[in-house]
Amino acid sequence: MALMGGLLLQAPSTVTLLGTVLFLLVLYLRSSGSSSEEQGKEPPGPRPLPLLGNMLQLDLKKPYCTLCELSKKYCSIFTVHFGPKKVVVLAGYKTVKQALVNQAEDFGDRDITPVFYDFNQGHGILFANGDSWKEMRRFALTNLRDFGMGKKGSEEKILEVLEKHEGKAFDTAQPVLYAVSNIISAIVYGSRFEYTDPLFTGMVDRVNESVHLTGSASIQVFCLFRPFCFYCFFLNNVCFSAINKTRKQMPVTELVRGLKETLNPHMCRGFVDSFLVPKQTLEESDNMDSFYHDDNLVFNVGNLFGAGTDTTGTTLHWGLLLMAKYPHIQDQVQEEISRVIGSRQTLVEDRKNLPYTDAVIHETQRLANIAPMSIPHTTSRDVTFQGYFIKKGTSVIPLLTSVLQDDSEWESPHTLTPSHFLDEQGRFVKRDAFMAFSAGRRVCLGEGLARMELFLFFTSLLQHFRFSPPPGVTEDDLDLTPSVEFTHNPSPHQLCAVSRV
Repeated sequence: MALMGGLLLQAPSTVTLLGTVLFLLVLYLRSSGSSSEEQGKEPPGPRPLPLLGNMLQLDLKKPYCTLCELSKKYCSIFTVHFGPKKVVVLAGYKTVKQALVNQAEDFGDRDITPVFYDFNQGHGILFANGDSWKEMRRFALTNLRDFGMGKKGSEEKILEVLEKHEGKAFDTAQPVLYAVSNIISAIVYGSRFEYTDPLFTGMVDRVNESVHLTGSASIQVFCLFRPFCFYCFFLNNVCFSAINKTRKQMPVTELVRGLKETLNPHMCRGFVDSFLVPKQTLEESDNMDSFYHDDNLVFNVGNLFGAGTDTTGTTLHWGLLLMAKYPHIQDQVQEEISRVIGSRQTLVEDRKNLPYTDAVIHETQRLANIAPMSIPHTTSRDVTFQGYFIKKGTSVIPLLTSVLQDDSEWESPHTLTPSHFLDEQGRFVKRDAFMAFSAGRRVCLGEGLARMELFLFFTSLLQHFRFSPPPGVTEDDLDLTPSVEFTHNPSPHQLCAVSRV
């Protein structure tokens, strides 16, 4: 009797579950129908399972590795299904360049997942499209040039922090991130922060948390299956609650409020002031169609601060680890710095006289490969590309790993080889296949600033300190395996910074 009762209780839930599975299966079959056969052949790829797609074939912690392997079988353009989502992958320098540069308009839109859209509603720069994105990107580029280029760095502060460790082992991640964050803070807000300021440390910590969470396998899977999820209503409520809480706690809002109260239209201190001036003018003229509103301001600032902190800070973090890993390369960098600069402060103009150092920085960016899958694009229209048909709105991954490690472009793609960027006379040479900042319409808008920061920080740190593994740890013991996050960060480690002065 008890058994019968249990079966009766389970029956409704079983029927509901079967009904849901059948509904999703029909939905999948309809969404993956053969309508494209009427328009052209789609890029080939591994056969997907219903709903799961090719998820069982992917290494969720390192999906870029699986995609590189698939490119060997299916060549430079292929289709893969991340769960129910169809994605076209572009692999290799020539194919990625053709799409992002030669057909920039076709492949220039951003793929915005529902979770990201819920958070920013299409505002800002990073996860936006259309006229608002165009205007905000143009405005940001202008102001980065005005407030960023030539602005005095904060190298002195990080040197002081490293000195306090007195050559003992420590984690280099935090001081590096704080130093880089202070540069973008000076550009955005017009002022720097003390490393102990809780508002500042809170902003940096929030960037770290966001990078870790958005890059985790669980969040990625949730984003893929959310539209098809049986518990969608419940999960949406949880998601929106978290989003609203995060929005209210954003330190950006508090800082912007303070800058509004002290705004002088005739003396802009940074990006925020420059944004507030036209915003104020347009509000006074009752222009309701303007892109200069509070949401765009908050998310522009968040995008600039987050991207400006994480990408440059992560690359510099890799640079110090690689110098400790390869002391013979560190020797050559320091010999060149000592010979050309001596003990004086490094200047941006010194770059042209430090070709080996510049080559090492570029090679660090190439090998670190901090954005292996870039940020996905979408096609802005129906596209015929290399003989294949790609429907408008299709998600596209420019596989930057396959560009930065393309063995037809790089002599030693998997090792730190500064000669990749040097000619026979030891002069620095640019390489077209160096796409660490992506390419085309969505190329990193802070590329110029990032190059300047990396050069000044890296050179100053190597000028003053010798980086080495902790006592009892050899160079071979230093692990170059990246941690799983939105960007490629080094695995947790410690280094010793011994003063050279």
